Amino acid sequence: MPEWTFLTNHAHVLLCIARDPGVRFRDLAGQVGITERAAQRIVADLARAGYLTTTRDGRRNRYKLDPSLPLRHPLEQQHLIGELLDILRDPPTTS
Repeated sequence: MPEWTFLTNHAHVLLCIARDPGVRFRDLAGQVGITERAAQRIVADLARAGYLTTTRDGRRNRYKLDPSLPLRHPLEQQHLIGELLDILRDPPTTS
């Protein structure tokens, strides 16, 4: 894992959920490189701020993102979460 990255763990969690709305905390934590508890805290942060909603699907959670909300930092507030996710959602294809 690199010493630092350009995106925060919150952005990484959003991206993982955008790619797989039914992702489990264990898998989310593994992909982002954080603990399951940290993944739970980040999902709770994002839900409190309105960036996602959680629904139960049997024994699992499913997440729905709101792409119409702005990024939070003043330098990026003119852009929407959906714009960021559109750029990063799909892994690059190799030809």
